[in-house]
Amino acid sequence: MFDPTVLLILVVVLALAFDFSNGWHDSANAIATVVSTHVLSPGRAVLMAAVLNIAGAFMSTAVAKMIGGGIVEASMIQQTTVIAALSGAIAWNIFTLILGLPTSSSHALIGGIIGGALAQSGMAAVKLSGLQKVLEAMLFSPLAGFVLGYLLILATYWAMFRVPRGSANRGFRRLQLISSSFMAFSHGANDAQKAMGIITLALVSAGAITTVEVPTWVILSCAVAMGLGTAAGGWRIVRTLGMRIVKMEPVHGFAAETSAALILLGTAHFGMPVSTTHTITSSIMGVGSVKRLSAVRWGVTMRIVYAWLFTLPGAGLVAYGATLALQSLR
Repeated sequence: MFDPTVLLILVVVLALAFDFSNGWHDSANAIATVVSTHVLSPGRAVLMAAVLNIAGAFMSTAVAKMIGGGIVEASMIQQTTVIAALSGAIAWNIFTLILGLPTSSSHALIGGIIGGALAQSGMAAVKLSGLQKVLEAMLFSPLAGFVLGYLLILATYWAMFRVPRGSANRGFRRLQLISSSFMAFSHGANDAQKAMGIITLALVSAGAITTVEVPTWVILSCAVAMGLGTAAGGWRIVRTLGMRIVKMEPVHGFAAETSAALILLGTAHFGMPVSTTHTITSSIMGVGSVKRLSAVRWGVTMRIVYAWLFTLPGAGLVAYGATLALQSLR
C-alpha cells in the first residue's frame, strides 16, 4: 500500500514537472514569430515570455477549476490515477518536443486524466459534459485562430496600403513587441492553470481541501514552474512554428500573435481549456493564407494536424497503462 502523504507529494512534484515541460514545449507559442522576424534575440524573447507567463498565471483560475473538477469525478479518482495522468502528459510532451511538433500540452494532460480515470473506475469516472466542452474547444480554437488571423491581416493590409513598406515594417517591429508580450501573458493565463487544476484535484482527492478552489501557493508554484520552462526554450518547435509553416514579416507576426492572444484571454476567462498551440499555429496559417494558399507549407502543416489528432488518445493510452501498472504494485 502506498503512503498517502508520499503520493500527494509525488503528485505535486510531477504536476510542477509537467508545468515546466509545458513551458519548455510551448515557449514557441509566445516567441516563435518575434524570433523568426528578428524583432528580438532568442535570449531576450524567452526572458520576456517567462516573466509574462508568470504574470498571466495570476489572471484567473476558471480553467484550473474545469480541469480539477469538470472532466472527471474527483471522488472516484485516486492519487495513483493522477500520477499516471501526469506521466502520460509529460511523456507525450517530451516525445513531440524531440520531433519538433507543436502539439497541445493541454490536450496531452486532459488525455492523461481521462485515460487514467478510465483505467481506475471506467466510464462512470468521466464527466461527459466536461469531455464535450473539451472537444468543442478543441475544434473551436484552431478554427477561430485561422479565421481571426486571416481577417486581422486583411484589415491591417487595408489600413496600411498607402504606407511605404519600409515605414510599415519599422512600425510593426515595435508593435510586435506588444503583441508577443500579449501572447506570452495570455499563454500563462491559459496554460499555467492546467497544472493548478491537477494539484487541486489531488488535494481534493486526498481530503486536504474540501472544494475545488485553487490555493495561493499552488498558483504561485505553477506560475514559477511554467516561467522557468519557458526560459529554457523549445528551439525545435520555435523553428517549426516560426520558419517552416510560412515565411513571416513583422506585420504577419503582429497579426498572428494578436489574434491568438485575444482568443486565449477570452477562453481563459470563461474556463474553456483550449490549446494555445492550436490557436497560435492556426493563426499563423490564417495570416499566411492571405498571401496565397501556396504560401503555407501544407506538408508541414499536415504533420502538425496528425500530431494534434493523436495527442488525446496517445497521452490517454500511456496514462491508462501506467494506472494499471501502479494498481498491480499494490
